[in-house]
Amino acid sequence: MPAADVDVSSDLVRRLLAEQFPDLAELPVEFMANGWDNTMFRIGDELVARLPRREPAASVLLNEQRWLPVLAPGLELPIPSPERTGLPAHGYPWSWSVVPYLPGVPAADANGLDLPSVPAVIGRFLASLHVPAPADAPANPFRGVPLAARAEQFTVNLRTLSGHVNRDAVLRVWEGALAAPAYEGPPVWLHGDLHPANILVSRGRITGVIDFGDLTSGDPATDLSVAWMLLPLPSHGPFRDAYRIARNGSAGPIDEALWTRARGWALVLAIAFLAHSADNPRMMTVGRRTLRRVLS
Repeated sequence: MPAADVDVSSDLVRRLLAEQFPDLAELPVEFMANGWDNTMFRIGDELVARLPRREPAASVLLNEQRWLPVLAPGLELPIPSPERTGLPAHGYPWSWSVVPYLPGVPAADANGLDLPSVPAVIGRFLASLHVPAPADAPANPFRGVPLAARAEQFTVNLRTLSGHVNRDAVLRVWEGALAAPAYEGPPVWLHGDLHPANILVSRGRITGVIDFGDLTSGDPATDLSVAWMLLPLPSHGPFRDAYRIARNGSAGPIDEALWTRARGWALVLAIAFLAHSADNPRMMTVGRRTLRRVLS
């Protein structure tokens, strides 16, 4: 995990709230977690403060503040759409957000999934998100792009894992994904980073989707890679059916090439997780599980 550019403390959050949202100032503030880009604090029982801890994340948070309130009403699952926008103050240099607290634990940490319900729920959620995006949707050079754009970094990551993965099997899947026909539909909205650590689960059922820091538009195959990261292979059929029915043929073809590219994206992300998660056991586990399913 990269080091923080700014230290964010509970005391800082309390001072920011007291100055900018005094109606929240008396609520308890409790540290939740540090992500790669943001630090989160609980505010009472129903809210979370989300503050960038690194400079690159500051502009990304502005994308969330601009677009999540637009997208949230049409989505099949709750998302942390900002309810309030904070300003720089008290030595803190960037904009920050107050978002609703969504119950549940990351699917990566959950004991199990309710497999009769989860594939359809996540399929319908993605169908509701994958609508044509406007021309001024956030740009992202790493998500929603043709798989060939990831080839250089994929090669570097695979070389890092030399001797730890079945290189021949990996390359067979990779070359097949690269050979699939390119996406020809309109750029659709994408979560951009939809892995099991960003999907919340309670009692086996999905309760929300978080961390839209990679929000962008492009090929829906990027998001559909979640099937290999989240679901056992027998659940892929119900997931595909739910997505196809909910999309109802809108915004680009739903064909075998789409799923081949999605499998390629799952491979790209699995190799990246395995190459860069030595200090993150959760994502290392996700990477191993995903790679096993991709190669099955």
